[in-house]
Amino acid sequence: MMAKPWLCDTSNKLINCLLLAIVLVLPLLGVGQTTVPTAGSVAPPSKPVPVPTTTAVPTPIASAAEGWALVRTIKLATTGVASLDRRGTLYVVDRQNNIVQLGAEGQALNTYSPALPGHIAQLEAWNTTKILAFYDDRQQLLLLDRFLAPLTQVRTADFLDGTIRVATIAPDERLWLFDESNIALEQFDLNQQRPTITTPMDLLVGRSKPDFRFLRQYQNNVYLVDRVGGILVFDNLGNYRKKLPFTGLSYVGFLGDELYYVADNALHFFHLYNFTDRALPLPTTDVQQVLVSEQYAYVLLPKEIRVYTLAGAPK
Repeated sequence: MMAKPWLCDTSNKLINCLLLAIVLVLPLLGVGQTTVPTAGSVAPPSKPVPVPTTTAVPTPIASAAEGWALVRTIKLATTGVASLDRRGTLYVVDRQNNIVQLGAEGQALNTYSPALPGHIAQLEAWNTTKILAFYDDRQQLLLLDRFLAPLTQVRTADFLDGTIRVATIAPDERLWLFDESNIALEQFDLNQQRPTITTPMDLLVGRSKPDFRFLRQYQNNVYLVDRVGGILVFDNLGNYRKKLPFTGLSYVGFLGDELYYVADNALHFFHLYNFTDRALPLPTTDVQQVLVSEQYAYVLLPKEIRVYTLAGAPK
């Protein structure tokens, strides 16, 4: 019996439609949702989940200069006064003279806001149990614990006759002070509330006009930074030892057996014992200060802090 032509045409059309449907549907069977919202997200599955912004914004690692790799940027306007403790915690002074504590990766931890306005000339956090803030305008020394809770306040005028220019805290929690009026380096005992060591410096200074900017005790030596004449080095009893001929500095840091400082658009590392000096060009301009820990280098700019990993830093 011969099939009817119209029936054959209908069958062929049905077969062609089925084949076309299979071709269109098969590629979709192995495709899943490519954007999945996190738990608690209200974003539709078809749209990316919005990422909240924080003060420390991770950025893609990119070399800004030889040896530097940018890790993140912290949006915080600072005065350039800052310090690192031995755990790698960063302490900075913002434009309102608040002390802000940041974790090693830039997360905000604590903030100290003074009850009275004042200018913090030096912040010292190298002693991991106490942080020292020196207010030069009101000649006051403030000690905080590592959570930025106040411990002790000392008005230097209550115990000393002269004007203090720079100050630091020693590992034994005594204070080293430079008395600008009497041109002397002094060690001050907080418990006894009196100086225990006084080193006259009038013969060292002579007729020069020094500009003392920074003071720190490190590895049994005391380093007093004179922007004009260089770095004066004393032992831990206040006896003068030598001068390092690095001028134009307002700050130095220490890492391992090296002293580091910023000069001529580069970060220099000076070895304290074999006296070699190496330098890395800075990754950017308008740098206020650079602090280096075992993990990161913190570059302070007027409106932000950039966190880098640093090739060639001592471990």
